Amino acid sequence: MSKDNSLSDLLIPEKDLNYFLSKEIISNLDRFNALAANTPVNLLVVGKQGCGKSSMVKQFAARHNRPLATFQVGILSEPGQLFGELRLKDGETYYQQFLFPQAITTPNCVIHLEEINRPEHPKALNMLFSILSDDRQAWLDELGSISVAKGVIFFATLNEGEEFTGTELLDAALRDRFYVVSMDYLPMDIEKEVLKRKTGVGEEEAQNIVSILNNLRHNTKMPIPVSTRHSLMISKLVNAGATIKEALIFSLQMSREALEAILLTVQIEIGESEISKNVYELY
Repeated sequence: MSKDNSLSDLLIPEKDLNYFLSKEIISNLDRFNALAANTPVNLLVVGKQGCGKSSMVKQFAARHNRPLATFQVGILSEPGQLFGELRLKDGETYYQQFLFPQAITTPNCVIHLEEINRPEHPKALNMLFSILSDDRQAWLDELGSISVAKGVIFFATLNEGEEFTGTELLDAALRDRFYVVSMDYLPMDIEKEVLKRKTGVGEEEAQNIVSILNNLRHNTKMPIPVSTRHSLMISKLVNAGATIKEALIFSLQMSREALEAILLTVQIEIGESEISKNVYELY
């Protein structure tokens, strides 16, 4: 959120022709898109780390030809900071407006509040209560009354759990303002196709990678949450000439001994019964 933010920041993102999403989520996103024409829509996207939550927001904007503005909640330390802040220049204070007021007053804009449960101070989110309410208005002394434009959709993404340092439980009253979209790891056959399309690895290599990763993810004794982001990193390294074991070691940041110990506790292949039967298609 710098003072250089301008209209050029509000662009429609490009479509990712290799992004898959469950048919159920696609149908509901289309409903939310239509609903937003007549009523406020706020969506909270939850799910495993690295399973494509932020990418989904971007592809929603691309699919529906909406401009996208993303804001990092983790840098907020006081209420109203999304809108702007007081600055000092040549001994004089002035108010520097940020991109957020422009974005929320742009019709049909997608507003992405990234890591909404990671502000530097919980009270930094207080202004969002008014913005996300049914009347979608807020008052700032520096800017006056601000109303959210017609068709604007708010997306918030988060990672929850003790393993995520710096995160807080989302305020129940704030969470109550959102519909919830839950995401999970891709099914094996879909993840394999994504790896082939995006990294160039062959059929057998992609199959071996996703089989190992899903065994690690679903191991009842020692589950390891390997994100889709990491599966792509592993595949890129394999396509560059590394062995799968080498790619796992460097991508998952563990020693060879630790990896081998873990692989000994899991099977080589996972049964189809352990994989989601949800239908996935290109989004």
